[in-house]
Amino acid sequence: MDLNRKTGRLLLAAPRGFCAGVERAVAIIETLLARGGGELYVRKEIVHNRAVVDDFAARGVKFVEELDEVPAGATVVFSAHGVSPAVREDAERRGLEVVDATCPLVEKVHRQVAAQAARGRHVLLIGHAGHDEVVGTLGVAPGNVTLVTGIDDAARLDPPAGRGLHYVTQTTLSVDETRGIVAALKDRFPELTGPAGSDICYATQNRQDAVKELVVAGAQRVLVVGSPNSSNSRRLCEVARSSGVEGILISGPGDLPQSVPPQIDVLGLTAGASAPGHLVDGIVATLGDHGWTVENVVSKVENVRFGLPPGLGEKDN
Repeated sequence: MDLNRKTGRLLLAAPRGFCAGVERAVAIIETLLARGGGELYVRKEIVHNRAVVDDFAARGVKFVEELDEVPAGATVVFSAHGVSPAVREDAERRGLEVVDATCPLVEKVHRQVAAQAARGRHVLLIGHAGHDEVVGTLGVAPGNVTLVTGIDDAARLDPPAGRGLHYVTQTTLSVDETRGIVAALKDRFPELTGPAGSDICYATQNRQDAVKELVVAGAQRVLVVGSPNSSNSRRLCEVARSSGVEGILISGPGDLPQSVPPQIDVLGLTAGASAPGHLVDGIVATLGDHGWTVENVVSKVENVRFGLPPGLGEKDN
């Protein structure tokens, strides 16, 4: 796309970008870096965004896949996606100083799984295979949790006989898709119970609703700032497509030329819950410099905040 060829309207979604759990995780790393005191390790990516991870890596943070890469006695941060009890036990055996950046909403799902398993129920976890959050949640009650990735899984599921069933979900799923999977499960297992409210993160739902508002406001295409391994960012693209327009995942301003075809006059822009605001700002500035007008499309105002862990700052709310 030649940005000098034409102008258009840029519809900017609100809310967008960092959620409270991501803000907390990033603030934890920033606080630890400011304090100094030796090498800092993070198990997995602190959040699923390449720009965030690369920035911290450039400042000396070491990202590892497993704890055996962390020297004894070092400080290790658990990512916002959470870990299994087995990982926590491994960290204790290795004498590591742990700072837990697990999102409180993921912790809530872990507590549900543990409580239902303790009651003798089998838990059905709706989520995406291999996602860090799902791996951690499956490990809360090994042998007592079955992963359900879609309606096809729900149709062929063969849970243990003679036990009650309870479902939980990954926090970053598509609201609409999850609703269909839950309905399919309840058709097969009328006794199935679930959480009192949705496990899907408030920010995930709000950002999905905001994408729908962009389409209602006239967006012909929606750009979603995020990384390919970000579940919530990919779901935003899916929500756009299910609403009738193309949803494109981009990493930042550098992706604009190939992301906006010349026939697009009205463009929607949002960002996944792990995407930093400066990437959105760069896109807005680039289009603004070429004459595109910016309009805010506000669907909801968020004011959720999570405090830092004890010892790092204020107590959690």
